[in-house]
Amino acid sequence: MSVLSLTIAQTNGASGLANFLPFILIFAIFYFLLIAPMRKKQKALAVWIAALKKGDKVITTGGIYGEVYALEDETLVLKVADNVRLKVKRSAIAEAQGEGGTP
Repeated sequence: MSVLSLTIAQTNGASGLANFLPFILIFAIFYFLLIAPMRKKQKALAVWIAALKKGDKVITTGGIYGEVYALEDETLVLKVADNVRLKVKRSAIAEAQGEGGTP
């Protein structure tokens, strides 16, 4: 009886790992197809936002088109029309306005 129980225990251990193998493969596929490119794009956007300068034309995450009028540490002042200025956080900038877009 003990030999039979030992054989069953060994096969259950091997099948346990085999049961998790598809999940590991699915996670690896998601990582390389979705997560890694998204992280790369976020890093490029963060570098681009840090390098903004006065006069750059941007679009906010809310869809507001504006020109960078003044820069502060965590915020920007956008000129959206004559005599209209908006103070927004740097993280609210989504992309560049015009042909270039976000790097």
